[in-house]
Amino acid sequence: MNEFLETEEEVLRMLKTVFDPEIPVNVYDLGLIYKIDLQDDICNIDMTLTAPNCPAADFLVEDIKQKVGNVEGINTVNVNIVFEPEWSKDMMSEEAKLELGFL
Repeated sequence: MNEFLETEEEVLRMLKTVFDPEIPVNVYDLGLIYKIDLQDDICNIDMTLTAPNCPAADFLVEDIKQKVGNVEGINTVNVNIVFEPEWSKDMMSEEAKLELGFL
């Protein structure tokens, strides 16, 4: 596997360790991650929140920066909070829907 794909896979693995403190599902499976852009040693992430006034927003951003920043080869993590498209439970993975009782 080439280095770029290994880094991308590790970023995804790290994102799956970030949990909203109020929801027992990781941010990736919740469908909160809209875009991951790796440029050399910089990882730019576009994400949303389940609600615009989410009290865990700062916690989630810092947790993502810390965990993704620990991936070998990444020196800078930028997290951009976006609200378009608006998040809905349809964006969750099947596993997340099952965990939360939506299936």
